[in-house]
Amino acid sequence: QVQLVESGGVLVQVGGSLRLSCTASGRTLSSDAMGWFRQAPGKEREFVAAISRSADTTSYGDSVKGRFTISRDNAKNSMYLQMSSLKPEDTALYFCAGKPTSGLGSNSANWYYTRANSYVYWGQGTQVTVSS
Repeated sequence: QVQLVESGGVLVQVGGSLRLSCTASGRTLSSDAMGWFRQAPGKEREFVAAISRSADTTSYGDSVKGRFTISRDNAKNSMYLQMSSLKPEDTALYFCAGKPTSGLGSNSANWYYTRANSYVYWGQGTQVTVSS
């Protein structure tokens, strides 16, 4: 059974930086496209960033472009989200998610997904709070 565990969420001040990690057990992440989403209280789940299986292609939500960077280390079966210039509106529960893409097509190694309903498995989330 696949299990994703997010970590790194803490209370941080406005303008600060933070790195979230997502580590998998029960599955090799190198077969999957991965993504980060977030959800603030009373709001819908929001796309943050996505990365292809190959790590050659990435995508970011408009609200985080230029401030956040997604990366992965398949050797460590992990994915990361480097967050900088944090704002109070970045406060949310952050989730990582995975979508198997191996065998889907000749270019599937470069596919990424921005919609939450594309993903098959999810972590439980890590809380990021940005304080002013």
